Amino acid sequence: MYLWFKLLHVFFVISWFAGLFYLPRIFVNLAQVEAAEHPVEYERLSAMSRRLYKFMSPLGFGTLVFGILIPFVTGWWGQGWLHVKLLMGLLLLAYQFYCGALLRGFEEKRNTHSHKWYRVFNEVPVLMMVVALYMVVFKPF
Repeated sequence: MYLWFKLLHVFFVISWFAGLFYLPRIFVNLAQVEAAEHPVEYERLSAMSRRLYKFMSPLGFGTLVFGILIPFVTGWWGQGWLHVKLLMGLLLLAYQFYCGALLRGFEEKRNTHSHKWYRVFNEVPVLMMVVALYMVVFKPF
């Protein structure tokens, strides 16, 4: 059972991260477009963001479900590295929810951040991914 859960977890992680990396990149482009001056382009990018957010949400759910099931079949609950990895998963979920709030801001034309801010914001999931991978590969504690 472990290998099936692991396969599904890795599949969902890869798929979810594609969205976590690309959605803020669309936000960079949205932040550079004036809604009043380029309404068609702004709406196109907003619609892309909305569809991507809806597509990636079940992928995040699958990631968390299988990531939580694995310790049940392996008995890893007492290991500290797992707690850090699960924390990264929860922080990534919070990141996605925050992306949803940012998306609503764009849809209501009330974005307050620059495209440079979104470029930095886009790197946050990379850092969390590195921490989670380090925990899984090295199991330091």
